[in-house]
Amino acid sequence: MTDENKYWTERYKENKTGWDIGYPSTPIKEYIDQLTDKNISILIPGAGNAYEAEYLWKKGFKNVHVMDISEIPLQHFQKRIPNFPKEQLLQTNFFEHDNQYDLILEQTFFCSFVPTNKNRNAYAQQMANLLKPGGKLVGLWFDIPLTGDMVKRPFGGTKELYLNYLNPHFSTTTFTSSYNSIPPRKDSELFGIFLKK
Repeated sequence: MTDENKYWTERYKENKTGWDIGYPSTPIKEYIDQLTDKNISILIPGAGNAYEAEYLWKKGFKNVHVMDISEIPLQHFQKRIPNFPKEQLLQTNFFEHDNQYDLILEQTFFCSFVPTNKNRNAYAQQMANLLKPGGKLVGLWFDIPLTGDMVKRPFGGTKELYLNYLNPHFSTTTFTSSYNSIPPRKDSELFGIFLKK
């Protein structure tokens, strides 16, 4: 078991999952609600208990892939959705995955990485690698200051900081304060839609 796998598995075992809100995040749910092509391939990396994936599945999106480095949330998901294809549950390191998708949903994933330039550049590069030509990266990024603490997650940032990493690989369709965040995250999230260059 890698250090990252061990870290996140321990968090699930100890029920230290403060990021888990128990349902699909409103901004992402409302984005999903306006999708019309149910054949698109979708990846949710660092998905945790993957309520967005459950929502997509129940709406008829069958080409959804749920990724986490720990097997525990994937097991929880399989219990909730027993008919979900096991081959679409990916217990793997995001940086080692090599498939391609039409859409990747970002939800409390970027903020989980220790905020070094190396990690954040690697995130942006790999997101681009995992998208088909014309593919989209869509989701939420925390609009909270970086404190300098390299241990306490979530790690934040600003719109300008995120764009510094994303701009080499993506064209920005929209990236703005999220107007429909859940109440505990009001005024602390940015909603973005990015198109692979």
